[in-house]
Amino acid sequence: MNLIEMNSICKSYRNIGFETKVLKDVTLHIKEGDYVSIIGPSGAGKSTLMAIMGCLAQPTSGEYILDYEEVGNLNDRKLSRVRNEKIGFVFQAFHLLPGVTALENVILPFVYAKNPPSNIKERARELLAKVGLEHRLHHTPGQLSGGEQQRVTIARSLVNDPRIILADEPTGNLDSKNGVETMKTFDNLIKEGKTIVLITHDSEVAKHAGRIISILDGQI
Repeated sequence: MNLIEMNSICKSYRNIGFETKVLKDVTLHIKEGDYVSIIGPSGAGKSTLMAIMGCLAQPTSGEYILDYEEVGNLNDRKLSRVRNEKIGFVFQAFHLLPGVTALENVILPFVYAKNPPSNIKERARELLAKVGLEHRLHHTPGQLSGGEQQRVTIARSLVNDPRIILADEPTGNLDSKNGVETMKTFDNLIKEGKTIVLITHDSEVAKHAGRIISILDGQI
């Protein structure tokens, strides 16, 4: 089944009478369990496409159906619900809180939750072990390498047990060795049945996916 259906998606920005078209009639379907990379140069529209896919932005026009729910016109509160329930994010910038341990960074999504799971710390420990950081639970970001910090963000993206992982240039701030380790983590997640969409400009990183989609000037 299609977990993600984007039909004729357009995204434009208006500024002082000018309109900039970032996405132009994009149609894209992704099945549950797919591993997809979206590749293209800077300014091609990759990050805008991912923002819409992750319910962080809304299309100017077109239809977006996520897990059988039309989400293109939902309000902010409902979009937040969809994000929290179904999507995990991994960004190029790690977005970890400095001075806070890896364990505490992973449970961060539940800090403001009304009813956090009683076993959240145990789950965070399990996820950090899954990404090979069981020995770094109490280290702060400043005490971790770039690759270790990225693996903490991957663990954090999994804490809600999302069906979809959206990764935007996840190796962009890493050297080649740490990049390889990070991609091994994604390769393992796909074996567990996650759906992964990875944005990259690196053709070698893109090759990890089972399907490569190229985007240029806002068009697939």
